[in-house]
Amino acid sequence: MGKYCASLGLLRGPWDQVFAAFWQRYPNPYSKHVLTEDIVHREVTADQKLLSRRLLTKTNRMPRWAERFFPANVAHSVYILEDSIVDPKNRTMTTYTWNINHARLMVVEERCVYCVNPENCSWTQVKREAWVSSSLFGVSRAIQEFGLARFKSNVTKSTKGFEYVLAKMQGEAPSKTLVETAKEATEKAKETALAATEKAKDLASKAATKKKQQYV
Repeated sequence: MGKYCASLGLLRGPWDQVFAAFWQRYPNPYSKHVLTEDIVHREVTADQKLLSRRLLTKTNRMPRWAERFFPANVAHSVYILEDSIVDPKNRTMTTYTWNINHARLMVVEERCVYCVNPENCSWTQVKREAWVSSSLFGVSRAIQEFGLARFKSNVTKSTKGFEYVLAKMQGEAPSKTLVETAKEATEKAKETALAATEKAKDLASKAATKKKQQYV
C-alpha cells in the first residue's frame, strides 16, 4: 500500500492567465531540475476541450542508501509523462503526471485541478493529489516516505516557479530567489569588509605618519 497526500493551494492570478502561464513555466529559477519538455500529442475534441501530452525530463537523484540497490551507471534522469485536459467553457484544467522509468524503485502519480477560486474570481485554486508507491522488497516503506517528502519539496518549487512566471506576465518584478538574496548579501558583506580594511589601512598610515613627525 502506497502513500497518499492532498493539498489545496492558491495562485494569485485569474484562471485564463494561469492557463497561459502553465505552458510558459519553464525555465524559471525554481525549475533547474527540469531539463527538457516536449509536446508529443495535442488535439481539440468535439466538445472544444484541449488535450495535450508532454514528455518532461527531470533530474532526480536517489537517496544514498538506495543507490546500492542499483548499478552505478543507472540514469539519474527521470522521464515523466504529463496529460492535460483544458475545459475553457467550465474554466478548469486537469493534469495527470507519472514517471515512466525507475518504476521498480518508485512511482509517483500526481493529479492537479486548476479552477477559479470560489471566493475570489481573480485567483486560481489548485487541488493537488499524489500517490507514491514502491515495489522494492524490504525498503518500500522507506522509499515511499522519501518520495513523499521529495514530492512536497517539489510542489513548493513548482508553486514558486508558477508565481515567478505569473509576476512576469503581470508586469511585476518577480520576487528574488533565496540564492539571489544570499548572493547579494555575500557581495554586500564583501564590499563592507573591503571598505573597513581600506579605512583601517588609511588610519594606520595616518597614525604612522603622525608618529614619525613627532620624532623629527
